[in-house]
Amino acid sequence: MSLNQNLQEKYPHLELSVLKLSEVKKDNESFRIDSEFFKKEYLKNEEKIKININLGSISSKICNGSTPTNGNFERLGIPFFRSQDFNILDTTPEQFISHEFHNQIIRSKVKYKDILIAVVGATLGQIGFVRKDIVEANINQNIARIRIIDNNFNPYFIFIFLSSYFGQFQIKRLATQTAQEYINNIQVSKIKIPILPMSFQQEIEKMVKDSYKALEESKALYKKAEETLYLELGLDPLDPLKSIEAKNQKNLNTSIRSLKESFLKTGRLDSEYYQEKYEENNEIIKSINYGILNEFVSINKSIEPGSEFYKDVGIPFIRVSNLSENGLSESDIFLDEKDFCLQYLKSLYPKKNTILFSKDGSVGIAYCVKEDKEIITSGAILHLHIKDKKKILPEYLTLFLNSVFVKLQAERDCGGSIISHWRVDDIKNILIAVLDLKIQEKISKYIEESFSLRKKSKELLDNAKIKVEQEIENLRN
Repeated sequence: MSLNQNLQEKYPHLELSVLKLSEVKKDNESFRIDSEFFKKEYLKNEEKIKININLGSISSKICNGSTPTNGNFERLGIPFFRSQDFNILDTTPEQFISHEFHNQIIRSKVKYKDILIAVVGATLGQIGFVRKDIVEANINQNIARIRIIDNNFNPYFIFIFLSSYFGQFQIKRLATQTAQEYINNIQVSKIKIPILPMSFQQEIEKMVKDSYKALEESKALYKKAEETLYLELGLDPLDPLKSIEAKNQKNLNTSIRSLKESFLKTGRLDSEYYQEKYEENNEIIKSINYGILNEFVSINKSIEPGSEFYKDVGIPFIRVSNLSENGLSESDIFLDEKDFCLQYLKSLYPKKNTILFSKDGSVGIAYCVKEDKEIITSGAILHLHIKDKKKILPEYLTLFLNSVFVKLQAERDCGGSIISHWRVDDIKNILIAVLDLKIQEKISKYIEESFSLRKKSKELLDNAKIKVEQEIENLRN
């Protein structure tokens, strides 16, 4: 028995590892000698992947992209991935770049079956898979692109393995422990991939494909809900913003207001606030039954405890970065109930049908909670509670809050700020179009079915991860 094994058995409660210099050098080109790199957890789990090959040996050259200047961003162009645009379930870019810039960084073009790894900061270790609906795209410098070229390895299987516990612990181990964690491409290439039968890899591929089929159906239903909303308000669902801009018959980028109509009424003198598209947006909403948000909901604030109260375990603390219109991502920050009044914390837990709505940073993101949650949201996320469901339904209101109608109101109110901040008083006065209740019910049904399919999709991917982890454990036994 080695010295390391003797010490581990004698002092199992201690975090210690004893290795020879030759063992320290093995697969350690950066020659890490810090204790973090040799934690018992890392060494123990690395031993489980007995028969393996390095990721770099089965892929083409791993590469990063680049971030363009503002002039190279376009409303519609080549899809451009940032690390926050993907996770195990969904890979959907929210920005687009010009064809010119896309062709300047040809090395980092991505295509179907490429695997994306976030390599910097808070999103480090997030994994994405480029589905076939992404014909051509590119990435920024915070992403490593993996393209499997060895026919003995299935890209779907590699994707799930990297998302699994055994893939994630390697990424965490290899990450450089600085103020902002990162992992470079050489380190990514050293990730150990287990060699498993192709029949097993194909099982994983089927589970992933079934998951993405459910996700596509989910997105199609959500799109139907959006289309219904926009068509009812006379806009083109394919480009509702363009529809609003096209309704301005003057087609002039001018707006003349008296002092009484401008500053004395709104407190704003900046020209951006008085763009015609904002006025047209308001007129479209007012063309049917409408009201202001404060008429339909009560608004509650959460807390902002400060980083000194952040813990590694406890009650999940949800920030704006964890919030999207599709749900809440897992948080890596927690609060200890001992630091607060427990009854007060419980009063802040979101209940079913609570609408979470962001007011700082990425403003105007709305999500309707599907079931009671034991979480605490940051002070940048408001809790909206429907006053009367006979007037407006939670799912419908959430969809409207995520629509172009509210995005334009947010853009107008928050204009001129370096970091967007939407005042609660302005949020209370958001204009809300109230469609007939039967149409609201139709929209709500689409959304409920959409989220049900999204949940099914996530479960299939989780099961695929569990299957891979169990297979690796079985190999060791």
